[in-house]
Amino acid sequence: MGLVFRTRTGTALAARNVRRDFPNVLGAAGLASGEWTPRELRHSFVSLLSDSGVPIEDISRLVGHANTVVTETVYRFQLRPVLLEGAEAMDGIFPLAEEA
Repeated sequence: MGLVFRTRTGTALAARNVRRDFPNVLGAAGLASGEWTPRELRHSFVSLLSDSGVPIEDISRLVGHANTVVTETVYRFQLRPVLLEGAEAMDGIFPLAEEA
């Protein structure tokens, strides 16, 4: 898999260099440079995958976590739609008994 942030020679950029140059990239893309950070892009990535129904195991692998526990802990708010979907599925499987 290719690197998102790399040097001109193709090697990985140091994190400090990504943070330093990121505002310039945003400005070149016509975005407000003070409103975004690389971390927010990562959170947006997880949110978009989650909202699209990508399984938590796949999201975890794509963001480089060793297991889903880390992903679920760090991105619990972004993953809410997936968790809600699971809860709704369980409601359908085990409907509440109607009161007589």
